[in-house]
Parts: sequence; structure tokens; C-alpha cells
Amino acid sequence: MSYYVGLDVSLKETHICVRVPGGRVAASGCVATCPVAIAAWLGAHAPGAETVVLETGGLSSWLCEGLCEQGVGAVIVDARLAKGALSGRANKNDANDAEALAWLALTGWYRRVAVKSERARVRRGLLVARSQLEGQRRSLENVVRALLRGFGLKVGSVAKGGFEARARVLLADLPQLGDAVEALLTARRALMAEALGLEKRIKAAARQSATCRRLMTVPGVGPMTALTFVAAIDDPRRFADSYDVGAYLGLTPRLFASGQTTYKGRISKWGDSLARHMLYEAANAMLVRVKAWSAPKAWAARLARRIGPKKARVALARKLAVILHRIWLSGEDFQWKKEAVA
Repeated sequence: MSYYVGLDVSLKETHICVRVPGGRVAASGCVATCPVAIAAWLGAHAPGAETVVLETGGLSSWLCEGLCEQGVGAVIVDARLAKGALSGRANKNDANDAEALAWLALTGWYRRVAVKSERARVRRGLLVARSQLEGQRRSLENVVRALLRGFGLKVGSVAKGGFEARARVLLADLPQLGDAVEALLTARRALMAEALGLEKRIKAAARQSATCRRLMTVPGVGPMTALTFVAAIDDPRRFADSYDVGAYLGLTPRLFASGQTTYKGRISKWGDSLARHMLYEAANAMLVRVKAWSAPKAWAARLARRIGPKKARVALARKLAVILHRIWLSGEDFQWKKEAVA
């Protein structure tokens, strides 16, 4: 008999529901969130299950890999689509969610999500950690600015390296605030040191990767952007068309079409937000910092005059995603065009 299984995963427990053709619930239960425990339960209640689905989440990749090692062919499904099936039930709890996911397994109404490799997850861990440290640094700087502003002292526009010196100059006129600001500046220095260490590891990882070195031949694309893109895509062959990469990273506009009304909205912002941000930064670098002209830069410069610089940067970020994917697949370096002029 064919079995179709839904797993509703939480940190400690996983609720399981097994359906058979026709939709009848054959078994249900709850076990610890552990590949071995889940595989043992399925072996007893749904041997040789046809389809086992679980939603995207923090534990999904680890759990899916572990289940596959145990001989269970698990599939990660897009939680955004699964939400439609789960929200149609009057009562929401983990057991009911597992039943709904089992329905998805039975009907096939789901979008399969690729499981990232361990190397891609490790790389993304470095990138996310650095991003969080940089975010905390900016938060501390904003607190320092706010404290000084309360006494009429303005830090103003200053580079990251000169922020502490500028704050100390202002503190000379306000020594009674020194203890509070000094504590924040000490924490800021520690964050900067840790972020710098991670940045060195990221650059080293990019230099050791032949793919990243090839992607860095694109003007504006540095080691941070290259490694972020490689970690987000992981396997370029899973995209049939390079133009799909822009949509995957949320860089294409949403389409609204109903009856006689059709219009495009803002970009979807689905997918990896860190990769989207780094591609935007690379687009900005190409337009502002890179002096040499290339075909993408000339195209974006013409577009900026027509729709504005911000939208042009977003469009160039999408084009960069397509170019990077094609370079990755072809194994060739970026080709400069002599005829590329604004």
C-alpha cells in the first residue's frame, strides 16, 4: 500500500500524519525531532512511504538530510504555498498541520525546495554572522548618536573608521556622559574586530573557490558578493533558465492581472535577502565606483536617466544575477565590450 506522510516540525517534537490513497488517515503520532526517531516511527507505521513532506524552516535541511540517510525520501516544500492549505482549517494546531501536509503529499500540490549542501550552509553561516555583527555595530553607533544629540552634540556624516574619534571629540565638551558612551564604544570595537575576522575568512573562502574567482571578474562584484551568490544558489543546474535566478532572489516585479486590469508592482523581495542586498551593492559599485564602461553599466546608465537611479540599480542587480549564473554555468570570465558607452 502507498503511504503519504506529512511532518509538522517544531524544535522538540514532530507531529506525523499518514494518509493512504483516498485520503483516509492511516496513522498519526508525535515523536522527538530526530531523523532516527522519525524514521523508526515511519518504519513501523508507513513502511516504504511514497512521499514524505515537511515545510521549509530552520531544521528542514538538517532533518531532510538525516531522513535520506535513514532511507526515507523526504521532500521540503515551500511554506508559502503550504500556508494556503494549512490556513483553510478551522482549528490550527500541530496535529492538524501534519494532516494538511499529508494531504499535500497525497495530491502533489506543493513546490519542492532544493536542499542546500552542507558547504553552502557553512558559507551562509559566515555571511550571516558578519551581517549580524555589522548590524549590531550600526545599532550601537545610532545609540551613541542619540545620546550625544540629547545634549545638542551632532556626530554628523563620518566614515566607519573615524566614528570613535569623532565621538571622543564631542565628549570633550560633555565628560559626564563619558562612562555611557565609552561602554558603547568598547562594545563597538569588539564587534568590529570580530566582523573583520569573519570578513578575512570570507575573502579567503572566495579566493579558494574557482567559481567565486570567476564571478569576481564582473565589475563591481567582490568576494563578499561572489560568495553570497554561490551560497544562495548552491547548484546552478537547478535553474533551467538564467532569467529565473532574478525571480528566485526576489528581484523581479510582481504582476497583478484581473479582468481588464493589469499592472506591475514593486519587486517581490522573496528569496535570500542577503544575496539580494549584496547584488544591489554590486550594482551600485558598478555604476558609481567602477570607472571603466561595460555593457551592463552602459545599459543601467541609460535606464537611470529614464526611470531614476534607484530603480536602475535594482534592475542592474537583477541583470547581474543573470550574468553571474551564466558565467557560473559556462565557466568563462566576464567579457568586456569595447562598444559599451553611455
